Amino acid sequence: MSAQPGAMGAVGAVQVEEGRLAWLGLAMTPGLGPKRILEAMKALETPGQIFALSLTELEGLRFPAQAAQFVFEGRARRAAEEELARAQEMGATVVSYSCAAYPERLKEIYDPPPVLWVRGEAGLLKRPSIAVVGTRHPSPYGAGMAEMLARDLAARRLLIVSGMARGIDSCAHKGALAARMPTLAVWGTGIDVVYPKENRKLAEEILATGGSIVSELPMGTFPAPQNFPRRNRILSGVSVAVLVVEASENSGTRVTARCAEEQNRDLFAVPGNVTSRGSWTPNTLIKQGAKLTATWEDIWEDLPSQVRLALEEAGPSASKPEAAASLLPDPVLRPEEAIVLEALHCDQSVQIDELLEALETQLTSSEVFTALFELEMAGRVRQLPGKNYVRTMG
Repeated sequence: MSAQPGAMGAVGAVQVEEGRLAWLGLAMTPGLGPKRILEAMKALETPGQIFALSLTELEGLRFPAQAAQFVFEGRARRAAEEELARAQEMGATVVSYSCAAYPERLKEIYDPPPVLWVRGEAGLLKRPSIAVVGTRHPSPYGAGMAEMLARDLAARRLLIVSGMARGIDSCAHKGALAARMPTLAVWGTGIDVVYPKENRKLAEEILATGGSIVSELPMGTFPAPQNFPRRNRILSGVSVAVLVVEASENSGTRVTARCAEEQNRDLFAVPGNVTSRGSWTPNTLIKQGAKLTATWEDIWEDLPSQVRLALEEAGPSASKPEAAASLLPDPVLRPEEAIVLEALHCDQSVQIDELLEALETQLTSSEVFTALFELEMAGRVRQLPGKNYVRTMG
C-alpha cells in the first residue's frame, strides 16, 4: 500500500528539519571548522545520519576526539535544538548548507559556512549583490563616495552587502537605505549582538526596510578580532563583485580584496588622493587590475551579462534612480547658498571659523549660518564633529 501524499510530505519535512539540526549541531561542536564539516557531510547519505554514528565512525570522519565525543554523547544535537529554539524565539532563521535558501555563490568558495543565522529576509542571500568595503576611518570624500555609489547601485536593484562596521560599511548601508532598497549586513558577531553598539539604529533600519542581518556565528557570540577576517570571505562569497572605497596599507579590507580574487569575483576600487593613507589599498588594487570606479556606470557595464539582464528584467526600482552625482552648485539655490556651497569641498571638511573668514567680504555671519542650515536640510551639506562642514556627493 502506497503512502499518502500528506504522509510523504510530513516525512520530507522531518528529514529537512533533521538535516538542519545535523548541520547546526556540527557548527556548534568545538574543534570543527567549515571545511571538515563539509567533508564529513559529503561522506554521508543524509546529514541526519551524523547523530547515529558510533564513536569509531565519527573518528573515521577525521573528527578530533573531543569533537567526536561531543557528537556521540548527544551534546551536539541538544546544542542544536537549544540554538534553533533561541533563533525562532527572536524570529530569526537558521539556513544550513543543504537548505534551498543557501546561496549557490557561497557554495563556490573554499570553506563555505555550514550554517548561516539570518534575521530578516533570508531570500536576499540569493539576490545579485556587490560587497562595499573600506576603512573604519574614512575621509569625507570616501564616506560620500561609498554612500553615493551604494545608493545609485541599490536604486538599480543590485543588493548592497557590507559588514555594518564603522566608516565605509555603514555609509554603504545608508546609501542603500537612502534609495529605499534592502541591504544585507554580514556580522562578525552573533545576530543578537549589535557591534558597534552605536549602529543599533542602523540595524533596526536595515530590518525595517526589508533587509537582512547574517552571521555564521552562534547567537550570543561577542566581537573577537579573529571573527572579522573570517567574516570577510562571506562578504565576497555571496557577492558577484567587491567594491573597495578607502583603506590603508594594513587595513582588513585587503583580506576581503584577497578573498575576492581567490573566489574569482570582480574587483572594483575608487581612486583616491595619492598622499592620503586611505588611498593606498584602492590605488594599489587599481594598479594590479581592479576596475577604476567613479560612478555606478563603471560597475554596471562590467557586471556579468546574465546578472545585468536579470536586474534590468526585474523592472523599475522602488525609487527612481538619481542621475550621477554632480559637484557643481545647483542653479536653483539662493545666491547665499550657492556661495557657501562653492566654498565647501567633498574631500575635505571646512571648520566654521575658516568658512566665516573666507566669506566675510561676501556674506554676513548670519547669512552663512542660514545658508548652512538650508543646505543641511536639503542634504547638500553635512556637519561633522567640531563644527566642520563638508559638501555631500549626489
